[in-house]
Amino acid sequence: MQYTTKPFLVRYYETDKMGIVHHSNFLRYLEIARLEWLNKLGLDYSEIEKNGIILPVVDINISYKQPARYGDNLKIQVFVKNKPKVTIDFEYKIINQLNKLICVAKTKICFLNEKTRKVVRCPENILNNFIIWTINSN
Repeated sequence: MQYTTKPFLVRYYETDKMGIVHHSNFLRYLEIARLEWLNKLGLDYSEIEKNGIILPVVDINISYKQPARYGDNLKIQVFVKNKPKVTIDFEYKIINQLNKLICVAKTKICFLNEKTRKVVRCPENILNNFIIWTINSN
């Protein structure tokens, strides 16, 4: 399953003194991509939380290929290759307006019961939306 975010501009406050996006902002970019992906599946993160499920990041890896700069227009390709179980593994490619690869990343998100903080299986509504979207996008 692949999804590409809407393009977004790098804002001045996201950059360092050299005009390059500070590395910490890439974590935010990945979160924005995950939230857009959930919305594309017809899911709202706040509704997931209201149902007692939270989705913490438990593992992350980012490999920077070249700098993103103030004013760049970026988009993020999101890949989910396996059906969610107790975790969802995301892979990402961040690309600029010239189609140059800025970075690649991976995150692992797990499903937790908000009250007990124990790992739970992927809720059926999320799994069903995932399966439907996968079928419709092939």
